[in-house]
Amino acid sequence: MVKFGVGQPMRRVEDERLITGKGRYTDDISVEGQAHAFMVRSPHAHARIASIDAEEARNAPGVLAVFTGEDAKREGLGVIASPAADLLKNRDGTPIFKTTRHLIADERVRYAGDTVAVIVAETLNQARDAADLLIIDYEALPAVADTAGALAPDAPVVWEELGSNLAYDWSFGNEAAVADAMKAAHHVTRLKLINNRIVVNAMEPRAALGVYDAGADRYTLYAPSQGVHSIRNFIAQYSLQIPVEKLRVITDDVGGGFGMKTFVYPEYPLVLFAARKLGRPVKWTADRSDSFLTDSQGRDHVTEAALALDKDGRILGLEVQTIANLGGYQSQYGPFIPSLAPRGMQAGVYKMPALFNRVRAVYTNTVPVDAYRGAGRPEASYLIERIIDQAGRELGLGTDEIRRRNFIKANEIPYKGGASLPFDSGDFARNLDDALKKSDFAGFETRRAAAAKVGKLAGIGISYYVERTAAGMSDYARIAIDGEKGIVHVWTGQQTNGQGHETAWTQFLANRLGLDIEKIKVHLGDSDVLPGGAGTGGSKALYLVTGAIGDASDKLIDKGREIAANELEAAKADIEYRGGEGEAVFAVAGTDRKIDLFAVARLAERQADLGELSGDGEYNQKGNTFPNGAHICEVEIDQDTGVFRIARYTAVDDFGHILNPLLVAGQVHGGIVQGLGQAMGEQAVFDRETGQLITGSLMDYWLPRADDVPFFEVSYNEIPSTSNALGVKGAGEAGTVGAPAAFINAVIDALRPLGIETIDMPVTPQKLWSVIHGARRAERAV
Repeated sequence: MVKFGVGQPMRRVEDERLITGKGRYTDDISVEGQAHAFMVRSPHAHARIASIDAEEARNAPGVLAVFTGEDAKREGLGVIASPAADLLKNRDGTPIFKTTRHLIADERVRYAGDTVAVIVAETLNQARDAADLLIIDYEALPAVADTAGALAPDAPVVWEELGSNLAYDWSFGNEAAVADAMKAAHHVTRLKLINNRIVVNAMEPRAALGVYDAGADRYTLYAPSQGVHSIRNFIAQYSLQIPVEKLRVITDDVGGGFGMKTFVYPEYPLVLFAARKLGRPVKWTADRSDSFLTDSQGRDHVTEAALALDKDGRILGLEVQTIANLGGYQSQYGPFIPSLAPRGMQAGVYKMPALFNRVRAVYTNTVPVDAYRGAGRPEASYLIERIIDQAGRELGLGTDEIRRRNFIKANEIPYKGGASLPFDSGDFARNLDDALKKSDFAGFETRRAAAAKVGKLAGIGISYYVERTAAGMSDYARIAIDGEKGIVHVWTGQQTNGQGHETAWTQFLANRLGLDIEKIKVHLGDSDVLPGGAGTGGSKALYLVTGAIGDASDKLIDKGREIAANELEAAKADIEYRGGEGEAVFAVAGTDRKIDLFAVARLAERQADLGELSGDGEYNQKGNTFPNGAHICEVEIDQDTGVFRIARYTAVDDFGHILNPLLVAGQVHGGIVQGLGQAMGEQAVFDRETGQLITGSLMDYWLPRADDVPFFEVSYNEIPSTSNALGVKGAGEAGTVGAPAAFINAVIDALRPLGIETIDMPVTPQKLWSVIHGARRAERAV
């Protein structure tokens, strides 16, 4: 009998392995004869490399090679590409400027941490020691690190050939219609906000182990990733410029990705290049300083917006003007994230007659910026949920009522109208009403008064988020039966980074084949096994992979029916598959004649023309899913110190049909904490003059801890999506999309009695103390 069918809260099958230290991360892998690489980083945010004298370093004990930008050029090494740049055009129709990022900096460095040399030695310490012997002559140049300041006429220019720091000027929507809405509006709410830059800080640092087989002229890369096929394709095409079949990428366990581990970084092709040149494997593992200086970072927007409303508080139009920081180079998908990724998401779940969004992306002498959990959608949701909250206060409607008035109604879905998103399912009012009840929103004023008696400011904030998950992609799966051992093996094109994918695929396939979960083994992360894979990102894994597994299992069963028909001396059309209730068999319909699934697999293994009982599946998801929900946050702030606590946090989410409630709860909890982390204290701070990362270690960069958040009250309204057979909606990024605005709206609500109407992330106790005491001084001065 199947113990855990679809919809049941099955515990994670991978946890025992991982918490007992049996996980296999990239740094756990060593191969015979491996050497160690050390990346030499630029101490300057902007400089010309006048010369590098590597002679003494090359002669240092244990050193096998020193590679510089000149070596990379001479060897014909390629670049780190950003094909997303080809998807965009400027507002005037011209192509956007594309940066060239060499694997090793050539002539100029553009952020502190840019790779200027690679040293390979017998040991890591020998490579580190040799780095001190390099003599590098830098000509320091003026740097720019301020996002909005990068557009100033006198700002230092990162790319001289561009002539300015404007990477592109892109727009979406109907500018004229929004201008008309502003003119016709009874009220216009205006807001300027900062979406602060984030350091990803995955638990497992990046690492790479490169192996080259000279006999086969073939490379193997071990690296933590969010999808081996994308890494393989980008390295082969752009960095090494070799046929993709000459490169195999393997990813085992991954300790957190959050978008950052999707991309190719210079270290990956460099260890492969070094392995070929030296004739032995080469390994590199980042330390935490490397992670701060070289992992792609997230967010970093400055936005001004205006919301036009009629006399009843209904939206007429929205204008959004954003300056987005790309860093020193275009990262792999960097140009896509502030533009096409959130396109139209600023409309939220509201009837939006007209929307105009202009994005000016800029280069600065900072770490490149790319996708970070949510990838553009949290930024869009934060904007609309901040400005509609402010509009509700300005109009005296209340922050809940203004949302109700503008919601797309359940009976209007599927919806296509104006600039709103094309929702296929949802009931936004129901989710908000449930969240208001569960949070005791109506009783909050009593709690506010009680907090005031003990010197605390209390506030409550609403955020109604929507996420648009990825679509238009294909994924693959392979299922093979080991008849001798009684195991079903499944491979997919996704990569788990801690989300529980092994459990989800096990649970789905157990339900599909009617097997106990102990008989299923999930494998991930080998580019040689499947023709492709969409990788993990965009909250798409569940519907893509279950579709591919479903296709693969159908093909496996069809093949099994043919084998069983021969064995049972019946027509294939009369053979049916029966799973569950303690058996997994092929049987002749209407009889008790049957043969076990694993017996059929053994028959296949003994016949050369059959080989194994297996099935290869493919699935394409054409439509987006739109997970959504109401988040309500309640805070208390000590007026004397600025210290705050989150008193309550309530979320009512719609993720469509839920496959495993435990997995979903884990994703929601983690996502909320990650969103609150940005709102409460996380911030990458660069010196505006030198471009140096000031918050460059965990001594300086704040991360949320368990006692910084309360117990979350999370519940669901399952309103199935119509875009896929399971009716599911992605859940992986949703909490991160909803949390920041809920928290900031709550803080603003707490500060309003002091006349404070806005505050930007991150809201630290120091910032709160400053604004509270500033407001008091201003009051005394009147």
